[in-house]
Amino acid sequence: MAEVTDADFGTEVLGSELPVLVEFTADWCPPCRQMVPVLGALAREEADRFRVVQLNVDRNPATTNAYKVLSMPTFMVFRDGEPVKSMVGAMAKRRLLAELADVV
Repeated sequence: MAEVTDADFGTEVLGSELPVLVEFTADWCPPCRQMVPVLGALAREEADRFRVVQLNVDRNPATTNAYKVLSMPTFMVFRDGEPVKSMVGAMAKRRLLAELADVV
């Protein structure tokens, strides 16, 4: 799964032709670590429909603050350069896919 930064967020996320699921994550966040296998599976299985990337909130404060992310993990879906959905908290793959159904 790709990692994005403040420096390349515009190109990798906002400029993406596909919708992008961004996980705002932190090294110290246990629920974020729980999501790694789920997001890895989604990145492989849904690569033709959307991209999955991570952004470390501690190393990328500008993007984190721009989107007012306060809790980890926060998931945001970006389509055509705009955030179209936001979700907070770890969840099972099936639930995450259900949440994404109307935006990807």
